[in-house]
Amino acid sequence: MGEDVEKLKQRLSLLDYLRQQNWVARPAAHGSEFVGLCPLHPETRPSFYVNTCKNLFYCHGCGQGGDLIRFVELSRQLSFRQSVAYLEQQSALTADPTTVLEQAATFYQQQLERYPEALRYLEQRGLHDPALIKELRIGYAPGGSLRRHLTAQGYSFDLLQRLGLLNSQGHDAFYRRVIFPCCQSGRVVNLYGRSITAAFAHRFLSGSKGGLYAWEQVQQCPEVILVEGLFDYAVLRQSDFRHVTCSLGTHLNSEQFQQLCDRPRTVYLTFDVDENGSGQQASQQLAQRLCAQGIVTRHVLLPDGHDPNSFFVLGGDARQFHSFLEAAQP
Repeated sequence: MGEDVEKLKQRLSLLDYLRQQNWVARPAAHGSEFVGLCPLHPETRPSFYVNTCKNLFYCHGCGQGGDLIRFVELSRQLSFRQSVAYLEQQSALTADPTTVLEQAATFYQQQLERYPEALRYLEQRGLHDPALIKELRIGYAPGGSLRRHLTAQGYSFDLLQRLGLLNSQGHDAFYRRVIFPCCQSGRVVNLYGRSITAAFAHRFLSGSKGGLYAWEQVQQCPEVILVEGLFDYAVLRQSDFRHVTCSLGTHLNSEQFQQLCDRPRTVYLTFDVDENGSGQQASQQLAQRLCAQGIVTRHVLLPDGHDPNSFFVLGGDARQFHSFLEAAQP
């Protein structure tokens, strides 16, 4: 049983468990410690400390301390064996994934300014407005430090792997990628990593990518420009086009499709003009589906081989793009 107990303690973070029980804490003087009111006895001044590195607690008020199993024994008045059985049942429960993704997104955003190669990549993709970069919360994954940062926040290694933030070797899964948080109702639901080299593929975390990107900002608009890529979205916003949203690919999920159909509107379909015609084919298919729901569609035709991002990178401007919108065909 001893080996199983040790694995259980490694798998379950004491801080994760306490957060699930609505324990409110703040970082203490040492980076690996958190302090808050003791859950084991009434008090008005915080004296309950959690060391995330050691996965232990100690209360200077009541003198109780120990590991997660000991905390469950005291808080639920269970025996050691009963506490182990209870925690085994709870082991499937984790911290709210959106909270972890929020922490990861904030960390990546803080890294961006520290890595010239990431800023150069944004510049090469035509994105140079610091205010917009901050608004979109664009970040960078340099690799090597995300695991240390999040485990210091009390999140377990097992949880980070299950969310896809760490790979099977425990390394940052977004290594050397520019990061776009995908948000819904103000909460991060996924992260998109755009590789800054040809060596790595672009990627989302597993699971739903959510609805249309930045949909809340354009939901009331009678006309919407729909693009497929996040850099397409970013350069249009930078050029002061406000009624833009992004499908994060040419194939919309059911939620994204329903969002476009939630009220009468005109959708300007602005997918890539690929040599193989795949972008325009996807645009035609989507137009047919939208028209069947009473949505007016217009196909925006850019010069051959271009998407909105490449058009602006190679010298296109807002006036020219407006002319493409005016010339858009049903």
